[in-house]
Parts: sequence; structure tokens; C-alpha cells
Amino acid sequence: MADLMMNRNEMVPDAKAQVRMWNWDSGIQSGATTATPSISGASHHDGNYPDTNQVLGDWQREFTMEEVDQIHDQFVRTRADRVRDVLFPETMDDGTQIPSTQFDDGTTTSVQRLAEPSQQLKKAVVNLINYQDDADLATKAIPELTGLLNDDDPVVVQQAAQMVHMLSKKVASRQAIRNSPAMVSALVRAMQNATDPDTQRYCTGALHNLSHHKQGLLSIFKSGGIPALVKMLGSPIDSVMFYAITTLHNLLLHQEGAKEAVRLAGGLQKMVFLLCRDNVKFLAIDTDCLQILAYGNQESKLIILASNGPQELVRIMRTYDYEKLLWTTSRVIKVLSVCSNNKPAIVEAGGMQALGLHLGSRSQRLLQNCLWSLRNLSDAGTKQDQVENLLQMLVQLLSSNDINVVTCAAGILSNLTCNNMSNKTRVCQVGGIEALVRTVLQAGDREDITEPSVCALRHLTSRHPDAEMAQNAVRLHYGLPVLVKLLHPPSRWPLIKAVVGLIRNLALCSANHGALREHGAIPRLVQLLMRAHQDTQRRTSLASSHSHMSAHVAHSAHVDGVRMEEIVEGTTGTLHIMAREAHSRAVIRGLNTIPLFVQLLYSQVENIQRVAAGVLCELAQDKDSAELIEVEGASTPLTELLHSKNEGVATYAAAALFRMSEDKSQDYKKRLSVELTSSLFKDDGALYNGTDLVDHSMHGFHHQMTPPMSHQSSVSSVHNSHHSGYPQAEGQQPMDFQQHLVPPAEYPLPDLSNDLDLEPMIGVQQPWLDSDL
Repeated sequence: MADLMMNRNEMVPDAKAQVRMWNWDSGIQSGATTATPSISGASHHDGNYPDTNQVLGDWQREFTMEEVDQIHDQFVRTRADRVRDVLFPETMDDGTQIPSTQFDDGTTTSVQRLAEPSQQLKKAVVNLINYQDDADLATKAIPELTGLLNDDDPVVVQQAAQMVHMLSKKVASRQAIRNSPAMVSALVRAMQNATDPDTQRYCTGALHNLSHHKQGLLSIFKSGGIPALVKMLGSPIDSVMFYAITTLHNLLLHQEGAKEAVRLAGGLQKMVFLLCRDNVKFLAIDTDCLQILAYGNQESKLIILASNGPQELVRIMRTYDYEKLLWTTSRVIKVLSVCSNNKPAIVEAGGMQALGLHLGSRSQRLLQNCLWSLRNLSDAGTKQDQVENLLQMLVQLLSSNDINVVTCAAGILSNLTCNNMSNKTRVCQVGGIEALVRTVLQAGDREDITEPSVCALRHLTSRHPDAEMAQNAVRLHYGLPVLVKLLHPPSRWPLIKAVVGLIRNLALCSANHGALREHGAIPRLVQLLMRAHQDTQRRTSLASSHSHMSAHVAHSAHVDGVRMEEIVEGTTGTLHIMAREAHSRAVIRGLNTIPLFVQLLYSQVENIQRVAAGVLCELAQDKDSAELIEVEGASTPLTELLHSKNEGVATYAAAALFRMSEDKSQDYKKRLSVELTSSLFKDDGALYNGTDLVDHSMHGFHHQMTPPMSHQSSVSSVHNSHHSGYPQAEGQQPMDFQQHLVPPAEYPLPDLSNDLDLEPMIGVQQPWLDSDL
């Protein structure tokens, strides 16, 4: 047993022996002194490489046993000091050298990692001690500082304000200050009465620090701080002005009643005046204050207008590229753009062009605010020049994956192409037809996209040099099938009305007739006509039988904002143009529509009378149709319409009667000629010289009548009965009906901006309507 114990003792070496053992060579030579042969066969020593021994330096040094013992003793002796130095460095004596065991500066030692929680705990304890000290100090100092702020000596007030400003920077003392109404009131009073910049800076700075907390905002508000802060907006000191605007901004955001107080103190006027500053961060806060004050308040919008605000806002949009400033400014413009007074001022200042500069921005919030503002402004900017780049950007945005962007872009294009020939041409040149057709195809049943897109296409297909190209382009880009589909449910009446107008424009191009027939446009138009006519008949009958309900019936005649008379006029007018082609006339006649057209001649709406007489005039080209028209008793109402004050109605009625008289006796034709002459030319006797009007003047009427140049509906203006848009005949020459029996120049559907008063869909908020979004 004793031998076993002795052997065990021999097996356990002492510490010094261990160190000596670490210093022995293991017998395996290190690869550090070897050299890998290079490709050229030369060793590293032949090049510019340093010697290995030079690199290793002290690593090649051999320690004596005494040196090893000293290193070990020092390591053991300083272990406690190392731990204390990490955990409690403040307890170490200055100048004490402690060897570090950290070989890599980028890696912490185990002791250092263990020390992190203790350091955090120590800091928390120190903060608690300091917090209590600050709170005690502030509690004791506040009464004295309050009195000093009310002192008559400006120097004393300045020093007191400086101390309060310093205290307001610390959490504990700041809480004590904001809980002292007397102190806050003294600060406000000192700021308002001070004449030196330092006192103003200290006071506004202290109030700014207090405004970051709800209790501080309430104390400032109750102490009458808002009028004083508004006064500080006029300070020539930038820091004072910045403290004042940021404090007011916090009040407007979070304090109830602050908005009205700022308005009453004249803050709006001063904030608009400060828009001329060039500090972008200051302007961002200033414009956000304006947006808060103007939102939902018409009086504030008018004050901004009277203070020349729209011009300054547009200037900012043109001048700066700081995203936050552009975003806040675009929000103000968006709020003002729904004001009927501000809207023309923004447009005249170049607001649409300035907003268009940022449609390529990567900031989605800036892009959407610019689009919403443009959507609101676009109905007042239809006559604006230099919008070519804007139109091109809008066409490109139709390809966006963001539904809101596409919706706004389509609405803006619809308004900007309204009654503006140059804008129509520009949109067509940059691929607008293809983009709009693609948008309609991709939109599906989203009427907030399809309706403005169809309205824009309707504008682009009439009354400009490229209109015929646009009419063909809709067909070439496969737009006809989807347009006919949109005439069916679940499309609502505003969309149907727009599609009917577009199809009527497309029918002006003879190449579209065959495709429209193939896709079933004519039967669907007839169905819509019958449905709308039955609705108007029912309402008329109800109103006549219940006179006390007439006002209510007249109001309820609008379905989704569309009058059924407009649908009757639009569908009949479209069928009128389609009836110029023989195959289409056969389809229309086969749908038993002639009785309905004859009934429409009795309508009280002149435009409906005109389109009904026009379609009967076209159908009367065929002998069978002319006989059916006469059988249905159309001669009597057509004869009465010869005396209509509306020149279009009288012209079409005369043309229809003439075509119906081709197989009649010469005596009948002569009586008709006299009737036509007395009705059409009663104001100009020189046009008739007593010759046979039928024989000499109507021989060319079998040809197709001159197509109309533009669209007109009952929504817009009714034809002026005193206006004469026809060429004057000279001398005694017979009248050429091919030339003089053309329909009035203002015939097809209009390009009116109010056509796009989109009804909001259920559950879908329209951002471009008159709302301060």
C-alpha cells in the first residue's frame, strides 16, 4: 500500500515541473521553418521574403527555469487584481500595472464577459442614486427659481432661465418642473417678456424639453404658452425659432384644443411667412404644422391662400430634394387641392408641373401624395401647358403593380385629356392607347380603375388629329371584346355610360363595325336602351299619377349618379352611327327596334329626339325599314319635329321624311318639299327660288351623310336654337343636302371633366374625391 502511494506521488508533478515540461521540445519539428518549393524552383530566401527567424522574433527565445518560475508566480499573484480591475475598476490604485491575458484585442476574455452584468447593475444603481439626487435638487430649487424668473432684473431672469433649461434636460428634474404649474407659467411669462436672445433661447429650450411629455404639453397649454410660442416664431434667432416651431408641432399633434389656439394667435400667417426659409428640416416641421391646421378646416385653407401659401408650397416642390420636406409639402398641397379656392391658385402657380417632377421618386409615400394631389387638381388643369413630361410619366405609371398608383394615374389622364387637343395627341404619341387598353384588361371588375381608363380612351378617340388612329388602335390592341363585356353585369351605370360613349366613338371608324358586331355589341346596346327607356317611362308615369311625389321621383331618376335619359341618348346615338353600315342596319332592324325609336320621337329631351330621328334616318335607307317606319306612324312626329327649334332635330327629321318619300307620288313629294322648305329655311328666303327642291336638291342624299365631328350629350350644353353652324348658300343655286343636312357639329359624347365623378364603391375609399386624406 505504501508503495502504491509512493508511485502516485511520483506520477503527480509539481507546478514548476509542469512549466518546464511545456518548455521542452516535443521532438516534432515545426513547419514554420520549412519552405515550400516554388514553381520556379527557387526558395523564399532567394526573393524578397523576410527571414523566418526575423518574423518569429521572441517566439524562438528559450526561457530559463528561473524566468518560468517568475512568470508563473506573477500570473498567480495578479489573478485577483485582474478580476477586480474588470469588475470594480474604480477600486484600483492609479499606476498599478496588471498583466493582461488578452492576446486578441477583438476577442473578450471569460472574465470580461462575466463582468458585463455586474457593470450594468452598477450603472443602474448609480442612475437611481443620481435620479433621486436630481429630483431632490429640482424639488428644492423650483420655488426659488420660480421667483427668480419673475424678478425685474433681466440678468437674474436670464441666469434663472439658464438653470431651468439645464434642469429640464434631466429626467427627474424635468418631471418635477412639468408638475409645477407655477414654474411653467413663469417660464412662459419670462419668454414672452424677454428682450435678450439668451433668455428667449433658454426659455423656449426648456419648454421644448417639456413638450415631449403629455403632462408637459398640458401645462404649457394651460399656461397660455401657445400665443407666446407663436410670438417667438418671429424671432431673428434660429435656435429660438426652431424651439418654438417644434414645441408648437408637438402641441398640434398631441394636445387637444391646440389647433384652435394656434389659429386664434395668428400662427397660420406666421407659419406661411416662414416658408421662405431655406432650412429643410425647419421647413419640414413648418409644413407639417400647416397640414395639421388645414386638414378639415376651410377657414385655415383660405388663410393659407390669402397669405400666398400655394405659391410658396409650389416653390418648395420645385427647389428642394429632401424627401421628408417634399413629403410634408405634398401633404399640404393635397389638403389644399380639394378646396375650390386654392385649386386654381395651385394650378396657376405651376403646381401640376412641380408635382410631376417627383413621379419618378423611389419614395412611395411621396409618389402617392403627388398622385392624389394631381388627381384633385387635374379637373382644373385641363388647359395647362408644358405637361408633356407629366403625361408621359402618367402613361408609364399605368404599368405599376400598385393599384392606388394605377387608379390615380388613370383618373389624372382622364381629366387632362378632357377637351385638350394637344394633351390627347401627346398621350397617343407616348403609347397611351395601348397602356390604357392593357389597364382595362388587367383591372377586371375593379371599376375604380376601369371607369377612368375608359373615360380617358373615350377622350382620346375623338376631336384631335390622331383620333382615327386611336380608334383603330383600340381594336388592334384587343380592346373591343373587353369593352363589350363591360356593358354586361356587374358593371354599374357610370361605367356603362362611359363604355357606351367610347363605343360610339369607335363606331366612327368603319373598320371597327365588323368586330363590334361579332362581339355582340348591337344586341347589348339595344337591351340597355330598352331597360333605360322602360325605367324612364315608369318614373314618368309615376310622377304624373302622383303629382306630390314628382320632386322625389325626379331625384330618384339618378341610378348610381347617372340619369337614365343619358343612357337612352347614348345607346341610341351609338346605334345611329352603327346603322351607317348595311349589315349593322339589318341587325338593328331584326331586333324589332323601330317601334322603340318611333316612341323616342315623343321624348321631352331634345337630344333624345335628335338621336332617334338620326337612327330612323339611317334605317330609312333600306326600303323594308322605311316601310316599317311609316307603318309605326313615324310620319306624324317627324313632321312635327320639322318645326323644332333645335336645328339637329329638324335636320334629321327632314332627312328621314325625305327617304321615306322615295316611293311616293310626285304630288306627295312636292307637298313634302314645300313643308321642308318652309320649316328649314323660314329664316332665309333667298335659299329657295321656287324650283323643285326634291328633284334638284335631294338627288345626292342616298349617299352616306357626313360623319359628325364631335360628341355632345344632354349632360353638357343643349344646342343653341339661334346658332347656325352650316355654310351659307349663295345666290339662287339649289341646296345640296349632302352638304347642308349634316348633323350639328357638336353631336357625339362630350369630354367633360365632370363625367368622372366616380361613385365610391362599397368598402373602397376613393383617394381622389373631395376628402382631406
